Amino acid sequence: MNIEILGPGCPKCRDLERLTREVVEKNGINASVTKVDDIMEIMQYNVMSPPALVIDEKVVVKGRVPSADEILKYLTK
Repeated sequence: MNIEILGPGCPKCRDLERLTREVVEKNGINASVTKVDDIMEIMQYNVMSPPALVIDEKVVVKGRVPSADEILKYLTK
């Protein structure tokens, strides 16, 4: 599973990255987590209000930081 955190580096973007990495590690999920801060790459996903959580090339959350439980739900679907 490929997980991308889209965001230029604002506090919410960093929170989403930290929380996602914690959920992946805590639950033993086999995934790679990448932080994408290049605005041109972010725009390719049609994300205008970061942060965004992308799982296997699909934007599942944008514009907010989801809870750990919500992230886990997306990762175990």
